[in-house]
Amino acid sequence: MPYDSFEWQQDPPQSSSGVPRSAWTRSHKRLSRWHRPYTLILIILDLVSAMLASLLAVSFIQKASSGFQGREGVFYFVAFVGLPLGWLFILWANGSYDRRYLGLGSEEFKRVVRAFVTVVACVSLLSFATKTQLSRVTIAYVSIAALIFILFCRYSARQVLHVARKRTGHGAHRMILMGTLPEALEVYTAVTRSPAAGLIPVAIHLTDGYSAARGIETPVPVYASRDVLALVREVSADTIAVCGSASAEPGELRRLAWALEGTGVDLVVAPQLTDIAGPRVHIRPIEGLPLLHVEEPTLSGPGWLAKNLLDRVAAFFGLLFLTPVLGIIALGIRLASPGPVFFRQPRVGHEGRTFRVWKFRTMDVDAEERKATLEELNEADGMLFKLKEDPRIFKFGSKLRATSLDELPQLINVLKGEMSLVGPRPLPADDGDYLGDVRRRLLVRPGITGLWQVSGRSDLSWDEAVRLDLYYVDNWSLTYDLSILWRTIWVVLKRKGAY
Repeated sequence: MPYDSFEWQQDPPQSSSGVPRSAWTRSHKRLSRWHRPYTLILIILDLVSAMLASLLAVSFIQKASSGFQGREGVFYFVAFVGLPLGWLFILWANGSYDRRYLGLGSEEFKRVVRAFVTVVACVSLLSFATKTQLSRVTIAYVSIAALIFILFCRYSARQVLHVARKRTGHGAHRMILMGTLPEALEVYTAVTRSPAAGLIPVAIHLTDGYSAARGIETPVPVYASRDVLALVREVSADTIAVCGSASAEPGELRRLAWALEGTGVDLVVAPQLTDIAGPRVHIRPIEGLPLLHVEEPTLSGPGWLAKNLLDRVAAFFGLLFLTPVLGIIALGIRLASPGPVFFRQPRVGHEGRTFRVWKFRTMDVDAEERKATLEELNEADGMLFKLKEDPRIFKFGSKLRATSLDELPQLINVLKGEMSLVGPRPLPADDGDYLGDVRRRLLVRPGITGLWQVSGRSDLSWDEAVRLDLYYVDNWSLTYDLSILWRTIWVVLKRKGAY
């Protein structure tokens, strides 16, 4: 619901020290408490996972207790009490229960893997120090099984949390955006793109005066010159996000942090660095001044070489094992529509080089000639042309599009080095000039799938598709590629946005 009104109020008098003081009773309890029951659930799941791994190891591996001859009671105590409790302690020590990493991002899972390495090292060291003859197979089995169970349970718990955040708003943070109106609206757009992140803006507090919001519709109420802590209590917020230039006023951010001490309100700073992933940003404090260092995108080096090698190997074996499937699809196309099996079209690739893409034909042979007559019915924007009910697509072709099987021949382009498994989608070479931000897509090879495809496919606008492609270019990593490939499987099964 848009708002076109605002409230204005003079700031209350400050204390003699010049630092605004909270009127609340000083309490170190946080206002946002969703993470407490969630963390307790994770602890129980981790404990059960470690005990289950020990049970499987004892049940399926013979002579697991060979190093405890005559001391089977000690063995079972270590397996079902000591080791699970050790897992919990090491997980806690590695920060895997830190609320900052729960519910979003990969950091939580990285810390679990780090704990796994620590557990293996500790068990090996203890068995060596106590001269206990433990089977290396047993150690590997119980450790890897516990890791798999813990990761699976945490992933499942995260999915439940995401559903709760999307449907009911539970487990989310209520946020006040503090800054100029354009900066606050930009942060609002960014945090609301992903309801699973659990950030719900409930108000905007202007730092440039109430006149900036006059006559402008906003998605949340706008306030100006209000006491921030009073506003937090009024709108039941638990987080203040300082946007852009609001943090540039000398001393203001520090005084705000002082004022929030003990109130249970979180303070976050949203600098004007949009669409830049965390691994590229590093804090370098110099004489008390935290400087954000932004690294260049990694578009070369060992990681890039590994990506190209993975592309070629996967394309080769993909074509090898999918040959029967490709043959059946080709036969279906010949029976459904007269004409060639494949559709070849010039596309723009890496660094602007043109290549001919391979696809199974899903349209009538005169589709390109009929395109001009359908231009006014185009349901997409920008450089895209899409129709949900395109009359040029024959029946079997629509099924291929819905399942994305028409894209399989592009493995040939990947094998030739013209495309990658993951990257921005290649666009037709005759759809206009690639200028401005759009041209940055060409810094990497186009892909069979990409961030655009797993985020909505044809349902997205052109601007949103370009934004996602540029985000991929700027924040590429081999791990990110693997996660996109994994997400592609579920997107294809759901058939969302495919037409």
